[in-house]
Amino acid sequence: MSIFSSQSGSLAAIATASLSAIRQQLLDLFCQLAYREGDFVLSSGQRSSYYINSKQVTLHPQGALMSGRILLSQLPAEAQAVAGLTLGADPIVTAVSIVGAYENRAIAALIVRKEAKGHGTRAYIEGLDLPPGTPVIVLEDVVTTGQSALKAVDRLRQAGYRVEQVIALVDRQQGGAALYQEKGLQFQAVFSIAEIQNRWQEMQ
Repeated sequence: MSIFSSQSGSLAAIATASLSAIRQQLLDLFCQLAYREGDFVLSSGQRSSYYINSKQVTLHPQGALMSGRILLSQLPAEAQAVAGLTLGADPIVTAVSIVGAYENRAIAALIVRKEAKGHGTRAYIEGLDLPPGTPVIVLEDVVTTGQSALKAVDRLRQAGYRVEQVIALVDRQQGGAALYQEKGLQFQAVFSIAEIQNRWQEMQ
């Protein structure tokens, strides 16, 4: 059955398929919906000959489920929460938390604001108030320079959480990994940009 099917059976198939099969389907979805070539200016200010609009995948029903399953499988056993900087990380931290609930693994979802909320508690972090020292994994959709996830790491640490790892869906391989290493953070990505570009060429 097509991964683009709106029928619930497709979602059920994704929920039970092997992780290797899901990873391949997710790669194809990135190539079909998210990856484009042209002349683009990135959020970092850099110009690029390609662009990845990850939200075409992470806000897609099947894409969200696949992302949640794959990212959940990469979390270390001690992880109790996932977090990320709004807006790119919002769909994936939610997906991981929901998939975790279905798989009997309690993973809280936290969203880190770029600026403190202007009213009420004026919080930087939205979500459950977890005990100091709680292990939190930072998630990112696409890593370029690495600065977005690093902002989330800093805010979470200031709040008292233990943050030692960043996991991304896509690594553009433009300095993010080196920055995380310099900061003493573990880093892994589901896909490198090279893998996406190679698969995209095959599908043309």
